[in-house]
Amino acid sequence: MSATRLLVLGIVRGYGRAHGYLVGNDLVSWGADEWANVKWGSIYHALKALTRDGYLQDFQTETRTEYELTERGEQEFMQLLRAAVRDPQPRADFLGAALAMLPSLSREEAIGLLRERLAILEERRDKAAAQLAGWTYPPHVGELFGLWVNDAEAAIAWTRGIIERLAGGAYPMAGEPLSPGWPGIWPRLKEETLDGP
Repeated sequence: MSATRLLVLGIVRGYGRAHGYLVGNDLVSWGADEWANVKWGSIYHALKALTRDGYLQDFQTETRTEYELTERGEQEFMQLLRAAVRDPQPRADFLGAALAMLPSLSREEAIGLLRERLAILEERRDKAAAQLAGWTYPPHVGELFGLWVNDAEAAIAWTRGIIERLAGGAYPMAGEPLSPGWPGIWPRLKEETLDGP
């Protein structure tokens, strides 16, 4: 799974139609160049590859190329988003990309996927704890299992917290008023934010 792919599809989806500089500018403003290693070249490469594969459609204007999600692109975006929320990965960029696009899911679906994530994390923690408890030689390797237990505990605590926040009504999610999860809604939400309520 590619965090860049998920982010690029999600930003184009959010704007409804976007050009490469707009996509890149948003990603850089979110710090994705650091936490997801997204570079300007990878953004343009992703736009071209996603267009070639039928996930985006490109439109030439007088000054630039703009992109829209296709129906296939919407399906790919949602599949990537669901997998990134549900399946813990060794690298945090996939989860970071999912969090940036989380309002594209309904509250109920997001909570359900996070509960699946929680179960996977608890299973990993328990497996690492059992390995740690049974490890004898060489003793320093036990530190690896201890690291995995601690990493899993931190991820479990965070996952429980976001489930509680979502269950408590935090963040406007898909299907709710002012949700940034509607396709094409970002320009309107930006105008409302700039103009005030």
